[in-house]
Amino acid sequence: MRVVVNAMQMPVKAQSGLTTIAAIATPLGRGGVGIIRLSGAKAYDIACQLTGKSSFTPRLASFCRFYQADGTIIDEGLVLYFKAPHSFTGEDVIELQGHGGVILQSLLLARVFELGAKQATAGEFSYRAFDNDKLDLVQAEAIADAIDATSAAAASSAIRSLSGEFSGKINQLLEQLIHLRLHVEAAIDFPDEEDVDFLSDGVIQDKLEQTQAQIQQVLATAKQGQMLRDGIHVVLAGRPNAGKSSLLNRLAGQERAIVTEVAGTTRDTLSETVVLNGLTLHLTDTAGLRDTEDTVERIGIERARTAIMQADILLLVYDVTRDIEGESTPLQLAEQLFGELPEAKRLLIIANKSDLLATSSSDRLLTAAQIKMQDKGYEQIEVSCETGAGIEDLVDALCAKVGFHPPENSLIARTRHLDALRRTASYLSEAHEQLIVFKAGELVAESLRQAQGSLGEITGEFSADDLLGKIFGSFCIGK
Repeated sequence: MRVVVNAMQMPVKAQSGLTTIAAIATPLGRGGVGIIRLSGAKAYDIACQLTGKSSFTPRLASFCRFYQADGTIIDEGLVLYFKAPHSFTGEDVIELQGHGGVILQSLLLARVFELGAKQATAGEFSYRAFDNDKLDLVQAEAIADAIDATSAAAASSAIRSLSGEFSGKINQLLEQLIHLRLHVEAAIDFPDEEDVDFLSDGVIQDKLEQTQAQIQQVLATAKQGQMLRDGIHVVLAGRPNAGKSSLLNRLAGQERAIVTEVAGTTRDTLSETVVLNGLTLHLTDTAGLRDTEDTVERIGIERARTAIMQADILLLVYDVTRDIEGESTPLQLAEQLFGELPEAKRLLIIANKSDLLATSSSDRLLTAAQIKMQDKGYEQIEVSCETGAGIEDLVDALCAKVGFHPPENSLIARTRHLDALRRTASYLSEAHEQLIVFKAGELVAESLRQAQGSLGEITGEFSADDLLGKIFGSFCIGK
């Protein structure tokens, strides 16, 4: 069963039908059309009073003038009426489409409030749709994800989730868990029945293992969806004049960072978001790491170290003509600059200015240090920010480093979805152990119950109050 959030966070179901809400649904500013959306029992009557018309036909646009209380015209435009329950929220919904512009929209909204509507809170329209079973929690989140998408792939995945594909997969798994619980409960309630000894005949084990495999498949898809939605945070770090800012400019495709031959040009962190190979990269350029007496530069270096600690992937950029001398190695340089050697899974070594080397990488034999570095799982990419050589290899290496290879049918996902799926998988593993090792039907049933509960959080069947408030509170006003 669904639970409702605190009334201070979001209107509960009992309040939804009593309060008519309104909000501007288009971005404020100069534009051809501005839309004000109303939802609730008074929405239809407000539209009639506002326009002087006695009736509206559902789903048929009507040209109207919008009037103040004294009969002066505020604006003119279209009125669309969606009769409950055949609307986005499941309530009577009115859309007023007037001219775009801050003043006109504000005047029209103020008049709507005079006629009895209340200001909608962030995400309240979507919450009412969820509360009235017009969509589930995954679909509600997909609305915000589609609006905020930073790439075509992310937008497409969000729309698939909005259409119910992700929810369908979760609901199918929930049905399987329910049937599993029924089998186990039957084995517990009728232990002596000849034809109901399900715990030992292999049926439950087969179904449980099938469900476990399907959970892992959905989890893998969700991981790709999370990267589509959130992207990864990549920090470029290294010594001064190693080419960090040049690499940022090359990846961004424009001159975002100032590049000079003067060491210490970059004094602060500089961020840029780009989409490469379908993956959103939140790039952060940092000040060169070195000892300095310059107060401003030292502040920049401290900020650089903070960014380094928070990075999903750390690019150690070094100048192949200068930064590695004698018997030193890139790993020794990394340890020197960062204080400790980062894990291989989050460190990618970038050998910049490879165009200045006498021979190409294909003509050079791997050194013992390079072989040892590869054996430890560290990877080095040779690039030239001047010529662009190696940049495609770098992007491919980044995608491989985080395991990004979204299928065409990828679905947008959030961190909470991954958490719920991982907990579900863990409970199923416990159920499998209790079944195979201990033959403990009661414990199997309890683990399956917990698995069903965690999986149900994804679509909102078992959501906590604070979770709903946080999700819908992140929406924009008018949604």
